[in-house]
Amino acid sequence: MTIPIEHVLTLSAILFTIGVTGVILRRNAIIVFMNIELMLNAVNLAFIGFAASMQSMTGVVFVFFILVVAAAEAVVGLAIMVEIFRNKQTLNIDELNLLKW
Repeated sequence: MTIPIEHVLTLSAILFTIGVTGVILRRNAIIVFMNIELMLNAVNLAFIGFAASMQSMTGVVFVFFILVVAAAEAVVGLAIMVEIFRNKQTLNIDELNLLKW
């Protein structure tokens, strides 16, 4: 029993929309970071759905590279957040002005 590609793409679109909404509406850097990861996972789900529907491994290869980039992003992003919190004592995006002159 296989899941139709339309259902997979619908779920992927819903997850991506939730991620975009969270990035736009939230002000906490950790929550924004989690929503970006949710958007990456939605794209991964779409790639896997397409790969399964076409019986191809191309989508799986793309997912592998996206997961590697997401892991590197998580490490660098969390390290930056720790340093920002040490300096500013907050992770509120509105209060961060580190790149202003």
